[in-house]
Amino acid sequence: MDTKDRQIIRTLQRNSRITNQDLAAAVNLSPSPCLRRVKLLEQCGALKGYTADIDAKAYGLPVTAFVRVSLTGHTEKIVQQFEEQISRLDQVLECFVMTGTSDYLLRVVVADLADYENFVRKRLHPIGSIGSIDSSFVYGVVKRTGVFPMVD
Repeated sequence: MDTKDRQIIRTLQRNSRITNQDLAAAVNLSPSPCLRRVKLLEQCGALKGYTADIDAKAYGLPVTAFVRVSLTGHTEKIVQQFEEQISRLDQVLECFVMTGTSDYLLRVVVADLADYENFVRKRLHPIGSIGSIDSSFVYGVVKRTGVFPMVD
């Protein structure tokens, strides 16, 4: 991936609905080579898809929690079971494997605190092999971007 490919990606991260003509102009290419590069980025998996950026509050899910989960063990079976179950929970938007004191960090969206309690009691606990759950609730956002920094 070269600098031009990264410019294309950053421009698409800002506005995935941009026309190829405008994208080409933004990255200083003619339309045909620009479209070829976009297709190659899609084919190699660098461009995984195009999404809409939705306001969670407007959608009806105004509460975001970051949930740190530690497992009781780290056998292949325990880890595989946890990861398979987590991937099926719609409330979990992202799940990261972590270093440090927690094994996983989840980004969870819910309607309210009662909905969060229901999520923990009826969706998270039944997974099993969870040693601890530590939650932090978001009450404001300072910065949120989906645009990667440029890489030299």
